[in-house]
Amino acid sequence: MDFQPSERASSTAKRVRAFIDEHIAPVEAQHWQEIHEARHGGDWTQWQIPPRVEALKAKARAEGLWNLFLPDAELGAGLSVLDYAFSAEQTGRSMMAPEIFNCNAPDTGNMEVLWKYGNAEQKAQWLTPLLAGEIRSVFFMTEPDVASSDATNMAATAVVEGNEIVLNGKKWWSSGVGDPRCKIGIFMAATPNPDAGRHSQHSMVLVPMDTQGVQIKRMLPVFGEYDEPHGHGEVHFTNVRLPLSNVIAGPGRGFEIAQGRLGPGRIHHCMRMLGAAEKSLELAIERGLKRVAFGKPLINLGGNRERVAECRLAIDQARLLTLQAAWKIDTLGVQAALTDVSAIKVVAPNVLQQVVDFAIQIHGGMGVSHDTPLTAFFNQARSLRLADGPDEVHKGMIARLELMKYGSK
Repeated sequence: MDFQPSERASSTAKRVRAFIDEHIAPVEAQHWQEIHEARHGGDWTQWQIPPRVEALKAKARAEGLWNLFLPDAELGAGLSVLDYAFSAEQTGRSMMAPEIFNCNAPDTGNMEVLWKYGNAEQKAQWLTPLLAGEIRSVFFMTEPDVASSDATNMAATAVVEGNEIVLNGKKWWSSGVGDPRCKIGIFMAATPNPDAGRHSQHSMVLVPMDTQGVQIKRMLPVFGEYDEPHGHGEVHFTNVRLPLSNVIAGPGRGFEIAQGRLGPGRIHHCMRMLGAAEKSLELAIERGLKRVAFGKPLINLGGNRERVAECRLAIDQARLLTLQAAWKIDTLGVQAALTDVSAIKVVAPNVLQQVVDFAIQIHGGMGVSHDTPLTAFFNQARSLRLADGPDEVHKGMIARLELMKYGSK
């Protein structure tokens, strides 16, 4: 296994870091302060995009730092999953950066779905403006009335009726649905078929947000934060009728598409979390060296030096595990990397949670305020131990795959 970045990957990651340091870092604190002070709370109808966002996006695109996640050399940067991982880590240092490079979830996953599984018409209508950063998107999967840790539990339905598909159900934690630029969603639901297997009874459907029967009910706060102007919404679908041509790749292929979507996407998530962990550790050390209590720098009190070492070990171990998963996806395919992808999905959020918790402790009261990015990083870490499958599901997958080596399920 060779995790050494290619010359292009290394150069791209350095350019991403330089762009963040030069253009994003100087304005980020003010950016989030203005959003917090706007105090629109859960009223997403009042949310607005600060002009600096589109200005920074235009600058990033002009510098060629755009759609870095997409391995298509014509539509994206043409980087492999492994090569993109190094840039993804840099973007994780900033809560603002992923959007600026048009590499923000859930758009990246949705664009990958359309790129890989969409037909020409779907790509022209939705992939093209998403790649241009002109619109945003949402992925409708998690449901309020069932245990969504078992994805086959879905109560929402996508039923074929002649030349139409009819959608009914409730979805929540639909990230990005509050964004005023959100124009399209991918709705995953059950398409009952008694002749099909358990994992061939779900579909993914493209749903324009202005379709009759689609109703945003509310935005859901995460630890009291509404994540304005992005948001995580509860959305109800009532007899939503769409042309059958809006189904991606055809009815019953939802789980197949989901596997293709989530593999690379989890690499992106995990590397961004490691970038956030690196930033948190930097902030902790800088604070610990400058701040004095009881006649000593904070870093020399208690077991803080040992905690620094533990954070360094955890971050580097998680990075190697994530790069291994990326290498396997590139060289052997998603199916060969199932254990690795589940492993990093458990490890990376827990490492970030560990590191940012230490950084918060070093910062004292400042650490739980909006004066640092630490609360946002902690929010991200704890949430991602649930999103895209909770820790327990991924551990169960790892155990099952391990036991299969011994002829047991």
